[in-house]
Amino acid sequence: MTFSTRRAFLAGGGATILATAGCSNGLSSRGSQNIDARVASTLEYLYSNYPSTRDLRDKASGILVMPLITKAGFGVGGSYGRGALVVDGMPIDYYSAATANVGLQIGAQQYAHVLFFMTNDALYDFRNSSGYEAGADIEYAVRDRGGNLSATTTTSLTPVIGVIFGQAGLIAGATLEGTKYTRIIP
Repeated sequence: MTFSTRRAFLAGGGATILATAGCSNGLSSRGSQNIDARVASTLEYLYSNYPSTRDLRDKASGILVMPLITKAGFGVGGSYGRGALVVDGMPIDYYSAATANVGLQIGAQQYAHVLFFMTNDALYDFRNSSGYEAGADIEYAVRDRGGNLSATTTTSLTPVIGVIFGQAGLIAGATLEGTKYTRIIP
């Protein structure tokens, strides 16, 4: 790689990171009340538009709600958002979700996602990690042809179930793999 190519690569990466940071993800205030309101609104939307997720809610030990993730990329990309961990219907901790990636990508996208921790062990591991990284161990509840999210018996036996919804933007597909969750103080 030549010096000018490295410089162009780093400049493009820096511009992408600045663009992602500059995108408002709707959580401009760091206050917990703002995050709580967005989490409640996101869960209301999820349960009213995808009623089968109520069964996941009822069986989950805890639910991590990320109301709005902003993702942008131009060769180098990243995403960021903030949300709350809800246990027994109450927010108990606040988290940021961030990713960085390199690859063939261009565009921007916003979406919401929810992680259902189906076992106490999975919830314990999440809460006690110094920085939880989503990986291949997350099972996804998917949309069927009718647009409904469904969770099969197999997914309900999985320790962590991810639901991605409300996608809008130009980057096709969203995944949580490689997302790092870090506890924050809003």
